[in-house]
Amino acid sequence: MVKVGMDTDSPDNHAGYDSNPSFSATGFSQLHDDGTGGSVPLSLWKIWPFATCGDDNRFEVCACDINSRKVLRKTLANGSPDDAAEPGYFVSNLSTDIRVELTATRRAALHRYTFPANATIPRIVVDITNDGQQSNSLPIVHIDPDTGRVTGGASFAASFGPGVYRAYTCVDFKGDGFDLGKPAEYGTYLGNSPIRGLVDGLQEYTGYRNTAIFVRVGVSFISTDQACTNAEAEIPTFDFDGTRSAARAAWNDILGRVQVETDGVDDDTVTLFYSSLYRTHISPADYTGENPLWNSTEPYYDSFYCNWDTFRTLYPLMSLHDPENFARIVRGMINIQQHEGWLPECRGATAKQWIQGGSDGDPILGEFFVKFSDHAASLGVSADALYQALLADAEEQPPDWNLQGRQVNVWKKYGYIPQDLIEPGGANTKQVSRALEYAFGDFAISQVAKALHKTEDAQKAGGDHHDICLLQVVERPRFANGSFGFTDPNHCSPNDATGANCFLFNTNFDGFYESSPVVYSQFVPQDTAKLIELQGGPDKFVARLDFIFDGNYFDSTDEPSQQIPFMYHYANKPGYSTQRSRQVLAQHFSTATNGLPGNDDSGAMASYVVFFLAGLYPVPATKQYLLSSPFFPKISFFNPVFNTTTTIAVNNFVGNPASGTGGTVFVQNVTIDGRPAKSNCFLDWDVFQRGGTVELTLTDNIEVTCGNGTDALPPSLSTGGFDA
Repeated sequence: MVKVGMDTDSPDNHAGYDSNPSFSATGFSQLHDDGTGGSVPLSLWKIWPFATCGDDNRFEVCACDINSRKVLRKTLANGSPDDAAEPGYFVSNLSTDIRVELTATRRAALHRYTFPANATIPRIVVDITNDGQQSNSLPIVHIDPDTGRVTGGASFAASFGPGVYRAYTCVDFKGDGFDLGKPAEYGTYLGNSPIRGLVDGLQEYTGYRNTAIFVRVGVSFISTDQACTNAEAEIPTFDFDGTRSAARAAWNDILGRVQVETDGVDDDTVTLFYSSLYRTHISPADYTGENPLWNSTEPYYDSFYCNWDTFRTLYPLMSLHDPENFARIVRGMINIQQHEGWLPECRGATAKQWIQGGSDGDPILGEFFVKFSDHAASLGVSADALYQALLADAEEQPPDWNLQGRQVNVWKKYGYIPQDLIEPGGANTKQVSRALEYAFGDFAISQVAKALHKTEDAQKAGGDHHDICLLQVVERPRFANGSFGFTDPNHCSPNDATGANCFLFNTNFDGFYESSPVVYSQFVPQDTAKLIELQGGPDKFVARLDFIFDGNYFDSTDEPSQQIPFMYHYANKPGYSTQRSRQVLAQHFSTATNGLPGNDDSGAMASYVVFFLAGLYPVPATKQYLLSSPFFPKISFFNPVFNTTTTIAVNNFVGNPASGTGGTVFVQNVTIDGRPAKSNCFLDWDVFQRGGTVELTLTDNIEVTCGNGTDALPPSLSTGGFDA
């Protein structure tokens, strides 16, 4: 839950930190969300150190206001700020000669501020009011005059929706190797106006020059008492190095389940891989024990920001190496449905936020159950509760389908979302893209029904709207009378002369969300074979994919384009998928400051990069991963539920072309534990269940195929369907 870090005065819309040294630090807050794209979320309970206050260094002249106190960071010889970070640790040297170090546990943070020799009176500000949006209301604060403990709370606006949430903090102070005793002075400030000795909390400690002060910050969404309990339980002794080591060990346990061999691989590629893998584990956030809305013994997860971003790649990556946490997330989602009626779609700090697309919690639950149905009970997931949660999404219309669930009644009546139909309960927008995602959600539900041997339900969910959606995606927005409207194919693409982005606006009547009709025309992952047929056959399908790339319709910054580089597989042109996916990485992703196009979308982009570097791409809620060549001679995934390791090894690895074009990177032959694989284009889930070795032989000939067998092409509904 706690993600402690630096906030800056950068105007960019991000989680708080900006590596541009021209921007000043404004505080070190405890709660952040990763790369969301909405208004800056959280950024609560900023801590700020003063080495001195004004020329005469008096308590009353400390510039506590967020815009008055901010300072630049020191810079290195290369011009970048003097900051450094690793999982579980951050350090920065401010221009005031104060060194700041941060580490964390699940619900508490520990700061270490080392003051310079000229710091005659070290002072610490606890900022109760300034979140990322400057949205606070109803603040409370109390300073214990004997211990210096600061407790406080306030209400804040949700960053991507209409809700409000309340949060609490508990802050304690200790010297490095000694107790501080009573604060020499203390008081509250409103802006820069001080009230000495009353109960934002400025603490003043005298005589501690050239030394370190620890600040322990507990956080809760329940109460100040629970914030204090969290801090005391998780960081009982102010042991900074021990807390940092424990955080590092926890991260190594997760990240170490995926191992790569690095011979012949440049350091930047390895760093990009593990940095991306790290970011896939930041969200959703484990808020267990911090749900103020109802009492439950089930896990509670938050920061679903949003499922539309993450269902494609983040959860299929968790399936490979972190199923236990995946199961806890699924249990938390089911528990939300049981108390609120529908699965969470977009959620932050306990508040519902705007849905971006369909009910994309459905393929997340489908992904888990299709792959772990035999282990669901041992992982604490009730199959019946999971299925009932899916049925609630599919069958029951909520009062506000902008915030949860679907526009069910219209979807069930028409099999699509008419562009000209106005219905109370939500905005009349995103009709085409929502319909496509509803259809994929229904496919995911049918996969679960099949695994539960509910044959009639599986046929209903998998077939009711499938053909209509294939027709709609090939064409345009559709009206209630069955006719089709027109949308400029350039609309909301990088080629849009108007600059439209089809963002979340009530005035967006074009039918698409954050991407163009050209890109959405390819989103039928459950039946790409039928899509190929409707688009004129394999040759025309390949030409269409080429047009998307060469015509500048592919958008590396947004999720609807993510599967397009791997779609050549379905036309028996896997070499083209390999080249396109490698070109995407070479052109758009790197370890540079601007090496992430757009924002990370809560790990959506990070998991996408991990898959491309691993030479894989998932089809959510199925037992297949599309296969290409990894950027490493060898990559292995350890799955703790199965206690197995699956290794993908390249027999003739010779490196990765920097441009992503050409090279000995195209998969010519695949064996699994020494036996020929049925396909060169995909791996079945049982390979990862039982463990073993997948060996690839590569060639420099891009014109490779999926193989000769009838089942060499990746599965589609119209060619036999998927196992469940």
